[in-house]
Amino acid sequence: MDDASRAMEGNSETVAGRLALAIHEHRLAPGTKLVEDEVGEIFGVSRTVVRAALQQLAHDRLVTLKRNRGASVAQPTIREAREVFEARALLEPRTARSAAARTTPADIARLQSHIDEEHDALHAGDAGRALRLSGLFHIEIARIADQDTICAFVTQLVARSSLIIALYWQRRNALCESHAHHALLRALADHDGDSAEELMKGHLLDLVSSLDLRNLPGPPRTLAEALGR
Repeated sequence: MDDASRAMEGNSETVAGRLALAIHEHRLAPGTKLVEDEVGEIFGVSRTVVRAALQQLAHDRLVTLKRNRGASVAQPTIREAREVFEARALLEPRTARSAAARTTPADIARLQSHIDEEHDALHAGDAGRALRLSGLFHIEIARIADQDTICAFVTQLVARSSLIIALYWQRRNALCESHAHHALLRALADHDGDSAEELMKGHLLDLVSSLDLRNLPGPPRTLAEALGR
């Protein structure tokens, strides 16, 4: 790969990362059109770079690409929403049990940092950032469990969950009400696999109960507004 190709790949990864962050933090709503020229203008890159970034996000199922209709932020259906949380309910409780057997003091410190940052984001009124950090907390538990294949699945499911929550979340104070992450942290620190598994089950049930699977999305923001440009 020559220098120009490496630079283009790096630029596309940067654009993909910035768009993914905006999606995870709910600044780009599901269904938002991602016009190549507009994205390119915002980030100061070519359409080729933007196209590569959108292809990467489509592979991660954060973006939908349709022939003759362009790209838009993915918009999970109610059926997909149920399937995603059913899959999480199958994977994550057992993963939490496995993590409890392997957790180190460094792992606990890292998880505590996620909780602290999530708390700060909530107090700052940044629910989107708090939700992203909440998702990272779950991914970190899967990483601690040292199960690479399951961690990859959880990472993808958490990303899909972010879109689902953006569409169907009815109880926006659910994060403030929930102490599930603190309780999970204690169970992991105590190497209590039984409690970690049961707490994760309850936490995921609470997340599902905070969704209104009858809601339709509101109008998306403009790209420039969502990306702060």
